[in-house]
Amino acid sequence: MAKTKEKSIKSILTPKSKEFLYRYLNNTSPTGFESAGQKIWLDYISPYIDEHFVDTYGTAVGVINPKAQFKVVIEAHADEISWFVHYITKDGFIYLCRNGGSDHQIAPSKRVNIHTSKGIVKAVFGWPAIHVREPGREETPTLKNIFLDLGCKNDKEVEELGVHVGCVVTYEDELMELNNRYYTGRALDNRVGGFMIAEVARLLKEKKDKLPFGLYIVNSVQEEVGLHGAEMIARRIKPNVAIITDVCHDTQTPMMNKITSGDISCGKGPVLSYAPAVQNNLLKLIIDSATKNKIPFQRLAAARATGTDTDAFAYATDGIASALISLPLRYMHTTVESVNKQDVEEVIKLIYASVKAIKNNHDFRYIK
Repeated sequence: MAKTKEKSIKSILTPKSKEFLYRYLNNTSPTGFESAGQKIWLDYISPYIDEHFVDTYGTAVGVINPKAQFKVVIEAHADEISWFVHYITKDGFIYLCRNGGSDHQIAPSKRVNIHTSKGIVKAVFGWPAIHVREPGREETPTLKNIFLDLGCKNDKEVEELGVHVGCVVTYEDELMELNNRYYTGRALDNRVGGFMIAEVARLLKEKKDKLPFGLYIVNSVQEEVGLHGAEMIARRIKPNVAIITDVCHDTQTPMMNKITSGDISCGKGPVLSYAPAVQNNLLKLIIDSATKNKIPFQRLAAARATGTDTDAFAYATDGIASALISLPLRYMHTTVESVNKQDVEEVIKLIYASVKAIKNNHDFRYIK
């Protein structure tokens, strides 16, 4: 049987875009320590905006038409999950606590970077060899038994390396591609979102689009610990409209449950959520934009909250018309998070098309 060729679609990304993607994704940006990544992001986006500002906790904002009264936000979050050094034993081993939703089950045998004032210190998550584990009575990884080994004899040697309680720890895994179809690595949740909104700014500039409102391209901090960066910046900007992008679960791989998590697939386009925080008239504008521009999309229902910065913007100040455009992702909060390359481009196209469809002083109220 002859193989069916996949439809080839011309990429909207440039060589500079792809270089930025790898540089930005491979940089570490743990929750509360996002500044290095934000500098990379601002350096890339600067040619495409009129001005920028950074708030006290590190949320970075690029602005197009800063003097306009009507304000539209496109937003992603910049932080990644990580660990904190929590306890150093006399023998020089380290126990950790979470900084965000770090998965303890994937930790054993992983290599990590400990970030200190003296620079990066290398370490590994140790774990007893299979030979010495008693069959039928094996322990599973928990926060009580996973530990770091720095190769030190005692706590004094650990301290001499500059490692102390409170140092942040990240995995060292970097971005790669699978079968020329997926981007795979750590922290695609959600720095790939920061990449996508930066590309929207690039497209607007290169196509010489004139917007009738102020556009705020927002890369928020501290989403992984409670949407806090979005809360702060929403109160500061006080936008009229917010389109958020984040990742959601692909449910096609083994052990996923479509009944509880929905039927979502990498490779079938952006995902549009239905939820109380999602403003339905804004959602309709996004759906109409997708239909008009022949952008494929999927639908997802979220119980109560979306769990993304959409919730923070929707309920900030007097209520902001907010909607969520998600990117399907496999293996969330692991070091092999995977997204379909074409989905990334379709999300960029949909955010761009939706921004273009918003009018100045656009009234999204249900009853007028």
